[in-house]
Amino acid sequence: MIQENTTVAPPGNSLTDLFSRSISYLRLSLTDRCNLRCMYCVTEDESSGCLAKLGQEELLTYEELLRVVRVAVAMGITKVRLTGGEPLVRRGVLDFIRELNRIEGLDDVRITTNGVLLAQYGRELLEAGVTKVNISLDSLRPERVAAITGIDCFDAVWRGVETVLALGFAPVKLNMVAMRHINDDEILDFARMSQRLPLQVRFIEFMPIGASSRWNANTYISTDEIMERIGTLGELIPLQKGRNDGPAKVFRLGEDAAGTLGFISPLSHHFCDRCNRLRLTSAGTLRSCLLHDEEVDLRAVLRNEPTDDSIREALLTAIRNKPRGHQLEERLHRSGSDCHGRMSRIGG
Repeated sequence: MIQENTTVAPPGNSLTDLFSRSISYLRLSLTDRCNLRCMYCVTEDESSGCLAKLGQEELLTYEELLRVVRVAVAMGITKVRLTGGEPLVRRGVLDFIRELNRIEGLDDVRITTNGVLLAQYGRELLEAGVTKVNISLDSLRPERVAAITGIDCFDAVWRGVETVLALGFAPVKLNMVAMRHINDDEILDFARMSQRLPLQVRFIEFMPIGASSRWNANTYISTDEIMERIGTLGELIPLQKGRNDGPAKVFRLGEDAAGTLGFISPLSHHFCDRCNRLRLTSAGTLRSCLLHDEEVDLRAVLRNEPTDDSIREALLTAIRNKPRGHQLEERLHRSGSDCHGRMSRIGG
């Protein structure tokens, strides 16, 4: 049974970092397990089936996660995103989401998924209180999806997209990591899709991150180039962002488009100065920046000194450690990455 907790933050205990950024967004990686083996997430050895996984005892329990979220919400967190790995493969996730949505002061619970299980769980997610979903899909060609993910899964993912649209999820965001010589010839196809369907199609610059050895400068394609290509299809009309729209710059491709386009530019136009997020990895460590390896071991706190004050102090320590910027520019021309955490564990 999950116990309720009525934690109240002491006066003045706000989540503001050393650079006056207010932290209001917590990303929870529920598991490092995934039903795909995407080329930019795992190494070549792991893609062949050698992916090491955390033991069950190494994951935070749902009760531990709920306790952390309650403390964090009392301190100023208003938005939580569930990531993985693939969050829908963790047993009991729907019950956890229901409990999460009962936390007073938590305004926004979202999920990022590869979409493979979305057709199966879409209605239950909606009933549990999730109406906003990000779906990772890097190609509209089944054989290419299989090459990128290691699994023949396009049909399952697309059924998931159709399911959440039919159920009325909004927004539904489709994330494409744009990679030169791999899928950049589909940029215009993705852009056209936003004219037909009420999706936000988001183009994300390929980042040198994690243990994967697949990144190199020749694969990188900038947002400016992506936008220039899409501009050949019609006018890109800039839209005002909502409070919880995140780092994407949002446009509509023509006045009559059913959906929108989003552009996320961590390399060419970084958004570090307005970053409002904190990550809790599936291994139970707090990470204040996706691209920095410094972490606070919250799992040890929860299992050795499990008080609300100790949780609060761990959160504040992580936020004090938040760097001014990610310095990704220095990595742009390197082959590989010096950010060593694996994406399936950190949470995308």
